[in-house]
Amino acid sequence: MADKDNKKLSPVERIKKESKGLRGTMKESLTDDITGAIREDDQTLIKFHGMYQQDDRDRREERSAKKLEWLYSYMIRLRLPGGLLSPQQWIGLHHIAGEHSTGVIKITTRQTVQLHGILKSSIRPTIQAFNTLQLDSIAACGDVNRNVMCSANPEESPVHAEVFAYADKISLLGLPKTRAYYEIWLNEEQIADRSEEDPLYQDRYLPRKFKIAIAIPPNNDIDVFTNDIGLIAIIENDKLLGFNIAVGGGLSTTHGNPKTYARLGTVLGFLDTEEKVLKAVYEILTVQRDFGNREDRKQARLKYTVDRLGVDGYRKEVEQRCGFAFEPERPYHFTERKDHYGWRKNHAGKWYYTIFVENGRVLDSDTVALKTALFEVAETGKANFRFTGNQNVILGDIEEADKEAIESILARLGVKAHNENAGAIRRTAIACVAFNTCSLALAEAQRYLPTLISRIEPIVEKYGLSDEEISLRMTGCPNGCGRSAASEIGFIGTSYGHYNLHIGGDRQGLRLNTKYKESLNEEQILETLDGLFAVYAAEKKEGEIFGDFAYNKWIRQQ
Repeated sequence: MADKDNKKLSPVERIKKESKGLRGTMKESLTDDITGAIREDDQTLIKFHGMYQQDDRDRREERSAKKLEWLYSYMIRLRLPGGLLSPQQWIGLHHIAGEHSTGVIKITTRQTVQLHGILKSSIRPTIQAFNTLQLDSIAACGDVNRNVMCSANPEESPVHAEVFAYADKISLLGLPKTRAYYEIWLNEEQIADRSEEDPLYQDRYLPRKFKIAIAIPPNNDIDVFTNDIGLIAIIENDKLLGFNIAVGGGLSTTHGNPKTYARLGTVLGFLDTEEKVLKAVYEILTVQRDFGNREDRKQARLKYTVDRLGVDGYRKEVEQRCGFAFEPERPYHFTERKDHYGWRKNHAGKWYYTIFVENGRVLDSDTVALKTALFEVAETGKANFRFTGNQNVILGDIEEADKEAIESILARLGVKAHNENAGAIRRTAIACVAFNTCSLALAEAQRYLPTLISRIEPIVEKYGLSDEEISLRMTGCPNGCGRSAASEIGFIGTSYGHYNLHIGGDRQGLRLNTKYKESLNEEQILETLDGLFAVYAAEKKEGEIFGDFAYNKWIRQQ
């Protein structure tokens, strides 16, 4: 980019270009014992290493009153394409969480895990411990391609393994070439004259974060159209024919900024070979690198680039760079977007047990010793761990002979009862982290949603709707991490204790919801839902889901 254009760049663009391959002054920041924080520019760069600087927002006021520095700590998020861990890796994660973090293992909405509360002095030991498990956090955050998602349960299709392999291939394709991660955290020697040519990211990286997901119809369990790139597997007679490629999904908005909006992806067309699929993914990234908005980060996601160039214009640019054209979109059909709890068997006779993990928080409580149970299962070595896009965990690849041993652990520690006793609306719910660690949060999410659901459940029971699997999601701000905009009922935080109420999304992930009422407190939320459910129960047609009913009754005419 010409020097004369640099005046237009956002401050983050300057930081990236001057970062010396994402190194910045990170080493100096880490050795500064006076503060728990790192230098301001390094707070941007550390994201590319899979970390965020955070502080305990519950204690800000107390510490400020005592003229103490805020209680800074760090969140580390792993790069886990498709969300798979071996039992040995889970054991290691369990111990690392206990030694260096709050102890809670957080399953994210993008099929990976993150640990919170890590002190600056513990970052390097944590990363080094992960490295011994062959795990890393490279590019789990930042303006690069982040964790690649894939339909979680091998029970979904006989070709799941073939499709799943694309997640790792795409993840490797999108990794930055810099060795900064290895030098800073793993003590790799820096070669002063090392040339780190990065044809994909150059020295600019992407204008904004980038997300990719792979879906296997008929279950859209990873919300494929909410991603910058969505790959939809086209399968006939148990054979993978290729993928439809969608672009331009993204849910983040900004309150009060009408130029920002949620958008579902648009299918560009079909590709039939691995070579073409990987080439198209790569060139979609380069088009976004070259055409994305680098002046206004609120307009920097791929969805805005697609709309600015037009879908046909974007497709033409990608095809020109690829050297081949997309074929017409192939037919597919999504019927659901959920996890199947309990035991399921795949085509090869392997067993899978999906565990409900409320809002993705793995810990022991008074009612279920979930963290202990998962550790004991891992110690048997008889199950892999697969994370879902709905913040749950699947104990997978279990042999018939080992099923009883796993079942015994789950029953003894309350997991089986926990699964069976959770209500339908609770088991479909998703929440982002929000307070107390996320600096963007305007309201609570994961700490509050279970309580709110406990107050919603008597209402759905009153109207005979307890078995309805209504998708309900909550985010503490409009940034979209909990995918609230893609649910039948969405809560988006506006201020502490207040949420915009959105309704009218579908259950397959093909239609966004719409804001229905603004800035409601809990009493107003419950009163409003009571009224909506009363009408729905009285007037719905046989088999009509709440999202479709709400869209036709209250949203379509707006």
